[in-house]
Amino acid sequence: MASAKRRCHDSGAAAVEFALLAPVLLLLLVGIVEFGRVYNAQVTVTAAAREGAREMAVRNDLTAAIDRVMAAAPALNPALTAGQISITPADCQAGDDVSVEVTYPVPLLTGIIVEDITVTGRGVMRCGG
Repeated sequence: MASAKRRCHDSGAAAVEFALLAPVLLLLLVGIVEFGRVYNAQVTVTAAAREGAREMAVRNDLTAAIDRVMAAAPALNPALTAGQISITPADCQAGDDVSVEVTYPVPLLTGIIVEDITVTGRGVMRCGG
């Protein structure tokens, strides 16, 4: 008899516990998704910067290097622009190092705390192939 009485008092406990934990679990899930998106953008931007540095080191063509960087990151949405790419020096002499830096603001899905997080990728190569 005592167990039947106890069940009556615990009938809504699971619903209350779920209502208390659901927002925390949802926030955790959204955080994992946002982190994954930002990390993916970081890896993509770094790979694109390396591609641009390679292009500049081998061909010494600023326009081709910028185009190579933008082509190496097709998954970014919105796409990279030339204004987000910095190449120094603009003229690559044999033996010098060329540096390509790509700065990209990753728009967050929720935008609750901040609207975007800026990631930076950098690639450096020695000029002259």
